Amino acid sequence: MGFVKEFKDFAVKGNVLDLAVGVIIGAAFGKIVSSLVEDIITPAVLGPALKAAGLEDLSKLTIAGTAIKYGNFLSQVISFIIVALVLFLIIKGANNLKKKEVAAPAAAPVPTKEELLLTEIRDLLKAKA
Repeated sequence: MGFVKEFKDFAVKGNVLDLAVGVIIGAAFGKIVSSLVEDIITPAVLGPALKAAGLEDLSKLTIAGTAIKYGNFLSQVISFIIVALVLFLIIKGANNLKKKEVAAPAAAPVPTKEELLLTEIRDLLKAKA
């Protein structure tokens, strides 16, 4: 029973659940980015070049006489750049939010030893007067 309990404790920890959610969200986000690249960006940006080459699909770009499909590679490079850019923007935004959170709860400055001593002296003088 000890092994089962340890596994349950491991599987239910917040980090494991967060990781699982992250992987699932990442897979869904990957599909969105793939669709964005293949269905919107590639036709818009590379459409004229593809028409000039006599192709309808980027994946059909190959080196003549070989099986090298550099069109697929170009599509993956574009996908990577978009994912990297989006992640950069998300992380930059999160860091900006963290900076604002840290700056917001600015507490009163802690008095120095000299200030504390002067406060005590002032209070003693007031008490005598």
